[in-house]
Amino acid sequence: MPKNFKTIKEQLEILKKRGLTIDDEQIAENFLKYNNYYRISGYSLTLRNHDIFYTTASFSNIMDIYNFDHEFRIIILGIITKIEVNIKSIYAYSFSKKFGPLGYLDKNNFSSQSQTITYENVIKKVGELIKSNTHHEEYLRHFKMINEDIPMWAYIESFTLSDVSKLYSITDNSLQKMIATEFDLKCNNGYRILSNYLYCLTFLRNICAHGGRLFNRRFNTKPNLSKKEKALLPKDDNGISDNSKLFGYIINIMRMAQPNDWQNFKNEIINLCSKYPFVNMSYYGFCDNWYNKLG
Repeated sequence: MPKNFKTIKEQLEILKKRGLTIDDEQIAENFLKYNNYYRISGYSLTLRNHDIFYTTASFSNIMDIYNFDHEFRIIILGIITKIEVNIKSIYAYSFSKKFGPLGYLDKNNFSSQSQTITYENVIKKVGELIKSNTHHEEYLRHFKMINEDIPMWAYIESFTLSDVSKLYSITDNSLQKMIATEFDLKCNNGYRILSNYLYCLTFLRNICAHGGRLFNRRFNTKPNLSKKEKALLPKDDNGISDNSKLFGYIINIMRMAQPNDWQNFKNEIINLCSKYPFVNMSYYGFCDNWYNKLG
């Protein structure tokens, strides 16, 4: 049966009947007007038992969780952008060193290990991006004007993080390992771990870019963590490390980011926690004293 339209005042009345304390109705009305009743409901799940709010719950609590999550996404997007620049630079340098600046034009310089990602699809997608971006990207106009193929170090600038992740997955295995060592992944399966990290960062980046909720979210896509890292995760009812929340991705970011970028990122989270003390970081899967345990 279809739902009936409810005015913002009627939406507030529903919340009040369910036991939620409304500290300031004007602020609450304005918040609902610009943030959508249905959207914010996911941020209130930890404040209620089914549809009935706990006696201590208030609308300002929901706003704090919602605003924290919004600002957290912005912080995460910032460091993922830096990691994206880093991986593009390292990939372009390593690839050009091994295969030359135009080596990407030769399909034989890539593997066919992936069944779902092909060289043709990646090159076609990036080619379409280059075509659409040429009119406002000076470096692309330059190569078009002089009628030269774009060298890898310029070509890769048109890649999205998703494109880089896909390209890495079909990259020559020896080159994959070489790139993985640049991120201190020197173990035998380091290249597979890096592939997983890039995929996970792409997934997280897309959630953040589209305003998806991170608070109390369970992820089906999970970062590949070491035993030591898994020990920092919360345990489920069976005593098994629970890698389904955001904290695993934060560890992923720590492994990929440059040291200074990581420290700045960590400080931004600490400051955000101070700004919104009501928000419980355990709902993001964070362990106690995480800022010291993650270095």
